[in-house]
Amino acid sequence: MLLPEYKNTKPNNISSRPLICMPEFVLLITGISGASRSTSLKILEDLGYEAVDNLPLKFLSTLASSVDGAERPLAIGIDIRTRGFQIDKFFSALDKQKKSSGFCVKIIFLDCDNDVLQRRFTETRRRHPLATDRPVMDGILKERQSILDLRARADLIIDTPELSFNGLKKILSGHFSVGEEIKFLISFISFSYRRGVPRESDLVFDTRFLANPFYEDRLKNLTGMDQEVADFLARAPYFEPFCDSLKALLNLLLLRFKNAVKSYLTISIGCTRGGHRSTFVLEELVKRLQKTGNRVDLGYRELPKIENQILEYR
Repeated sequence: MLLPEYKNTKPNNISSRPLICMPEFVLLITGISGASRSTSLKILEDLGYEAVDNLPLKFLSTLASSVDGAERPLAIGIDIRTRGFQIDKFFSALDKQKKSSGFCVKIIFLDCDNDVLQRRFTETRRRHPLATDRPVMDGILKERQSILDLRARADLIIDTPELSFNGLKKILSGHFSVGEEIKFLISFISFSYRRGVPRESDLVFDTRFLANPFYEDRLKNLTGMDQEVADFLARAPYFEPFCDSLKALLNLLLLRFKNAVKSYLTISIGCTRGGHRSTFVLEELVKRLQKTGNRVDLGYRELPKIENQILEYR
């Protein structure tokens, strides 16, 4: 039976605190085909994991047991292409391993919208593993149906349609750092409402109530990082009370998020085009939150020439 198009409403859902991963640790990387599993394994390898892809299921227990005394934690890629892969056998092997070894085993499930998956397969001219003789979408829908239970058992679900390599790396390193203390990461993203709200957002704030510099001829082709735009918006009605109130709210929420299950917080700030108001408010908030003692990541989604910056405020 073919399912309707799937939309993931919980892109990052983890049931435990961020982990400082030691050698006696196994990550199982799975998910729907085309959702960046191989890329995730490469990232984890760069983070210090020993990565193994497409491991036959019958060897899972043997390889997982080998982490005893190993110098690095283990990341294993498994999906429907894995030899001998069946959901019930997978769960049986996983539960047996957890009980017998005492090691920490976590499942990461990588997900993606159907239309994005179809485009990825089309652009790379790859066949879907379940659609060798039929349209790609048929294979995507069939696979999604077959892995519903696997998704439900995942410890972390990552939705990848608009995630860059660095964005995916940020999520994985935030949750599964190797052998070091995790420092809380605050990510700010400026965006255009015309292109949609960033799916990784934890908090979203709308700045479209501020006067729009776009309608000033001298400011139209500038951005919120230019001084002329900054001066214009700083004089806008309600700007100061808005930023002061937002700073107070974020200071309160940061304490709660640090005590919750995440090692990072993504704050998205939007306006019509994502170049003037949202960018300026992002910059101002970072200045006002400088003394947080956290890592701060600045992302300007609509300004491709500006590289993301990682800043540490002490």
